[in-house]
Amino acid sequence: MSKCEQCIIKQFNSLKALTREELLRISGCKVSRSIKKGELIFEEGETLNGVFCIKDGVCKLSKLSANGKDQIVKLVVKGDLLGQRSLIGNESANLSAIALNDMEVCFIPKSEIISDLQKNSNFSMDILQKMAHDLKDADNGIVNMAQKSVKQRLADSLIYIHDHFGTTKDDYLSVVLSREDYANIVGTATESAIRILSQFKKDGLISTSGKQIRIKNIEGLKRIE
Repeated sequence: MSKCEQCIIKQFNSLKALTREELLRISGCKVSRSIKKGELIFEEGETLNGVFCIKDGVCKLSKLSANGKDQIVKLVVKGDLLGQRSLIGNESANLSAIALNDMEVCFIPKSEIISDLQKNSNFSMDILQKMAHDLKDADNGIVNMAQKSVKQRLADSLIYIHDHFGTTKDDYLSVVLSREDYANIVGTATESAIRILSQFKKDGLISTSGKQIRIKNIEGLKRIE
């Protein structure tokens, strides 16, 4: 079992603000878990008794709408913390977290995180800054939903995945999503997402191999109206 103070992942999230002694204490009480592709990390409405540190893999955060359709709010990659907002707000989870590939996560109990929030102002500030950044992203997402076409939103999603998650050695997007997932990200029907991706392919903007997508003309995607 890796120790928190030696884990490179902490450099990518708020845990970097903790002292070595605090990391040693957390390391002694955390629980490491392997999560298979498609499995839930936690479910909307669930009471979270701690936070999850993503050691490896990617998950999607989604919310169930009134019509029973999932809306994907965010993709989360290794290095991120999950559940801190619910913990600080003392409320049940507002979103569901589902693994998009095999993942390794560490669960840190609520009592340990709350203790550090109360005692370590640098840690508290880092958490607040991360939550403020997430709120800004949420604001931008609302504006995009209202002002951009579905084609623009889908093009933006492909560019976002390319820029934030990278590509494989064959230049395919490293995060493989189903067509339904793409539809749930941009807020449209699966059939519409399939039709738009087919048009992008016909226009030479992307190529596909099964679920895999390769961006061939990123500047062209940026010009979509």
